Amino acid sequence: MVAKSYRLLRSVLNTVVEEDRILSRNPCRIRGADQENAAERPVLTVAQVFDLANRMSYDRFRALVLLAAFCTLRWGEVSALRRKDIAEDASWVRVSVTHTEVRGEGLTVGPPKSRAGARTVTVPEAIRAEVLRHLEAYVGQSPDSLVFTGPRGAALRRGNFNQLVNWRATVDKLGVPGLHFHDLRHTGNHFAARSGASTKELMARMGHDDMRAALIYQRATSEADRQIADRVSGMVTEYREGRSELEPDEDDTSGGSDDTTG
Repeated sequence: MVAKSYRLLRSVLNTVVEEDRILSRNPCRIRGADQENAAERPVLTVAQVFDLANRMSYDRFRALVLLAAFCTLRWGEVSALRRKDIAEDASWVRVSVTHTEVRGEGLTVGPPKSRAGARTVTVPEAIRAEVLRHLEAYVGQSPDSLVFTGPRGAALRRGNFNQLVNWRATVDKLGVPGLHFHDLRHTGNHFAARSGASTKELMARMGHDDMRAALIYQRATSEADRQIADRVSGMVTEYREGRSELEPDEDDTSGGSDDTTG
């Protein structure tokens, strides 16, 4: 938080120096003050993302994990998706609203916090069948039906989700103790970066808003985003084709029952 505040102050003072000419130079010159000291967050492999999806105690949460990771979605974005926010062929998802949990108010629905957050993200082709299967099995036909809900049909809250899937124990078994849900988005950002995307294209896909990079408002073209998704899809396909025949099929993965009628 301190580093972020320092960067903001330095940016404001840069304007004072360069445009207003009130100061001759920026006094924010402390070396390293703009660097975050937080521990580096874990990055999953493609295999680990699928392993985590397979370990979900409810099948209805499998696609949630895949979309969060491979489409770099925040919790509030993926949990707020409605049927109308996903293409009929699952080729893209549109982020137009988000869920936010406010103390004293509960779960609220509103627009993304920034202009960059409202975006359309191309879904890698290799996971589209998973998304379509989820829509068929768990989502109502109304355009406003939530894509991801609890077993009884209620909107998902992060705390309830963590309890339903026993998140802490699950990620421990995965071999990545301390993994946060947001690390799936972090992982997806790395996948996209490895695909060769430019900084501007990455920021557009991530819905990232940063005053240090004004190019965020010069959105990457949809064609560029499709190319990123195609390369990420290739990573998934490579993983699937390289699995040992001794590994169990996804259909054999054990997990809790998922009552869709409740």
